[in-house]
Amino acid sequence: MSERLAGILVSSFTRILIPGIKVTIPLTLLSFVFGCIIALFLALVQIANVKGLKQFARFYIWVFRGTPLIVQLFIIFFGLPSVGIILDAFPSAVIAFALNLGAYNAEIFRSAIQAVPEGQTEAAYMVGLSYRQTMTRIVMPQAFRIAFPPLFNSLIGLTKDTSLASSITVVELFTTAQQIAARTYEPFALYCEAAVIYLMICTVLTWVQNYFEKKLVWNAPAPVKGE
Repeated sequence: MSERLAGILVSSFTRILIPGIKVTIPLTLLSFVFGCIIALFLALVQIANVKGLKQFARFYIWVFRGTPLIVQLFIIFFGLPSVGIILDAFPSAVIAFALNLGAYNAEIFRSAIQAVPEGQTEAAYMVGLSYRQTMTRIVMPQAFRIAFPPLFNSLIGLTKDTSLASSITVVELFTTAQQIAARTYEPFALYCEAAVIYLMICTVLTWVQNYFEKKLVWNAPAPVKGE
C-alpha cells in the first residue's frame, strides 16, 4: 500500500463513519420502527379475518414483496412529484424502506402469532379475558419472543439496504464513500473501507441480538428431586 493511499484511507475513515452515525443509523431505526408498526397491523388484520382489510393486507404484501426496493425508492422520490407530491430525499427513503420492510415483517409477525398454541387463547377466553386482553397479555408476549430473531435479522439487512438511499441523493455512508472515491480515483480502496464500516455496524447489531436472545430464552423448570 502506497503512502498516498494509506493517507487517503486514514483521513476518509471518519468522514465516511460520521454520515453513517448521523444518517445511516437514524434512517435504519426510523424505517425499522415504522415498518414494524405497518407489519403488526397487516399481521393482525389477517389473523382477525377483518373483511376487506385482510384482502388489502395480502395485496399490499404481494406488491411490496414482488417489486424491487430500488424501484419503490424511485417511485416515491422521482415519481410522486409528477402527481404533485414532493418529498425530500431522507423522508422518501424512510417511507420506502418502511413500506417495504412492513411487507416482509408482516409475515414474521403473522407466523409468530400463529405459532402460539391455540389452547392458550381458548383458556384466556374461558377465564373471561377479552380479545384485546388475550392478545396483549397472552399471545403477543410469546409471539414477540418467537419473532425477535427474524425481526432483528431484518434490522441488520435493512442497515445494509440503506446504501440504496444513495440513489436518491441521501448523503449517507455509501454516498460519502462514492464522493471521496470520485475525487481521489481510488474506488476499490474506498468501497472496501465503506464495506468494513458496514461490517462494524452489523457486527455490533449482531452482538446486541445475541445478548437479547439470551435474555428472552425461556428457562426450563428444574427437575424435581426424586422424579
